[in-house]
Amino acid sequence: MLDILAITGPIFLCIALGYLTTRGGLFDRGDMRVFGKFLINLALPALLFNALSQRSVGEIFNGPYLAAYALGGLIMLAGTVLWYRKVAHEGMARSAIMAMGMTCPNSGYVGYPVMLLTLGAPVAGVALALNMVVENLLIIPILLALADMERHEAGHWRQLVLQTLQGLARNPLIIAIVAGFLVSALGIPMPSPVSRTVTLFAQASSALSLFVIGGSLVGLKLQGLRTAVAQIGVGKLVLHPLCLLAVMTWLVPIGDPQLKVALLLTGALPTMGIYAILAQRHGHEGLASAALLVGTLASFFTLSGLLWLLRHSAGWLG
Repeated sequence: MLDILAITGPIFLCIALGYLTTRGGLFDRGDMRVFGKFLINLALPALLFNALSQRSVGEIFNGPYLAAYALGGLIMLAGTVLWYRKVAHEGMARSAIMAMGMTCPNSGYVGYPVMLLTLGAPVAGVALALNMVVENLLIIPILLALADMERHEAGHWRQLVLQTLQGLARNPLIIAIVAGFLVSALGIPMPSPVSRTVTLFAQASSALSLFVIGGSLVGLKLQGLRTAVAQIGVGKLVLHPLCLLAVMTWLVPIGDPQLKVALLLTGALPTMGIYAILAQRHGHEGLASAALLVGTLASFFTLSGLLWLLRHSAGWLG
């Protein structure tokens, strides 16, 4: 178990340090937004570009991984929305926000550091890029469209599609993915000064991303939402990885054993850091913030347990 804590321990110590220094007044939550902008606009794009541009397209583009992640996410999304609509009789917006909490992992801020320590930089970088493609081009747009179905403004769907495409075109993470694929496909050699500069920014992403998660948790409260928060936590940390495992086992096999582990770990990650920001448009930011707090704390135990199981199961981690 000590070898597992050697992986998860540093990750959650970094989160704890961000929480304690922000709670103690050395930083404030506004600083976390600034750090977050640096990560989203510079550090994580540099990481993605490096992960893709320095490998061949055949090594990067893993069709089974993309298909398994997309199919598992869509199954989880559809099942959650149908449950809350037909059984719990919730509105479409709240159903979509609940599904978002259960299907959108924190691939950048938590997932990459976990995979970096577990699988190494090459696999972690490729898995992060593949995750970003599925999440940003498929899962998140569908959830936002479903949440907006309660709005009935004229021409809303056309406007929604246009806004989504414009947002993707300006998204630094998507730009970095496209640029990395192009450099890899065309075989363009990167000048050494440029390559080293990009690498410096990429190396800043791991520890700072975890620190930002911790600082962002300061001040979040449950606000009487314990049942819904518990449901999101169980859905994200338990049902989502089980769904991806079922897809890998019976529907879309993944040949690379390290990418199999990466996909299972992706499902077991806590909810993405921008969950509350996306939920705010529909008035559910309190629920999203509370779910983010509880899920991130609980993931220390669930991720540690999953890594222990993988370490002691044949065909997974050695």
